Amino acid sequence: MTYETATRTTGRPGIDRRQMMAGLVAGCLVPGALGAGVLSPSAVRASDGALRFEHVFGETVLPGPARRVVSLGYTTQDALLALGIAPVAIRQWFGNYSFGVWPWAQPLLGDAQPKLISGEVSMEIVASLQPDLIVGIGSGISRDEYDVLSQIAPVLMQPPGETSFGMRWDAMTRWIGRAVGQEELAGEKVAAVEAIFEAARRRHPDWVGRTAICAYHFGGETGAYIGTDTRATFLAELGFQPTSGVQALAATQGFYARLSPEDLTPLDADMLIWLSATDTASDVVALPLRKTLEAHREGREILAGELMTGALTFGSVLSLPFALAGLEQDMVAALDGDPATPVPSSVSAGLAP
Repeated sequence: MTYETATRTTGRPGIDRRQMMAGLVAGCLVPGALGAGVLSPSAVRASDGALRFEHVFGETVLPGPARRVVSLGYTTQDALLALGIAPVAIRQWFGNYSFGVWPWAQPLLGDAQPKLISGEVSMEIVASLQPDLIVGIGSGISRDEYDVLSQIAPVLMQPPGETSFGMRWDAMTRWIGRAVGQEELAGEKVAAVEAIFEAARRRHPDWVGRTAICAYHFGGETGAYIGTDTRATFLAELGFQPTSGVQALAATQGFYARLSPEDLTPLDADMLIWLSATDTASDVVALPLRKTLEAHREGREILAGELMTGALTFGSVLSLPFALAGLEQDMVAALDGDPATPVPSSVSAGLAP
């Protein structure tokens, strides 16, 4: 398959690898906001049927929909699988699951056995797979890496103005959908997820306006996810708002905010969800000042263990409904106004008062 790649932009976007690694705190990812999205006008079909994508590194042209796709983004395999495309390779991030595919997406993998790419991107491995598209959104690749990869196959990056790890799940799904010839299906998938969250808001109108926080405690550091981070926008889409303390931090920090170990009061929300890489969360249980929070004393804490943390972290078209289904009953229990109501995940982890 022939293609052309023009690099009309100069320099490179603000990819902060320190922030990307910090997003691994408690096994977590960088943001992607939940909400209605539209296909960027930067993707257009040329008169000859080719697909043109203007992006942060220039312009990529596909002569037609891609079929052999290497997924270098840490979560882009979800969008591809949702659209019926099993990647020939997937970038390993975290979680001990076959082929880097988590449970919410595994049924869509079928008999495919994609190559798993761990650590830095191996150009030799990518070339050996003979892809007709390389998805680089959310991969953190540099301009130099992009230039090399573009000699192997067209590389799809995020549109201009988007950070490497900041493209919303809905916009990403539509963007990838156009590249693989599934634009209509992508729109249907996005609409279905939006409908699931709309139905949840109707079921729980009392959630609107209440405060909720997704927090972490890992390696001696405690913090909250803020702003357009997927874990923060997951709560916002359900009608929740952050506490005033966390809202103030969001004005000055990125997608997560570190807290002083001597002051956890910004976390004292109507509902507090702890994200953890394990289901036991012994580090959170042992956090001394946690017991000073009213959210703890009144039984309004929830533990998102490994699987739920992964789903919130991926923040994808497939994982967001999975996270809602897995957490909804705990959320109901935490918010029913009765401190005696047990929150199952909190009880199991030893977080309950």
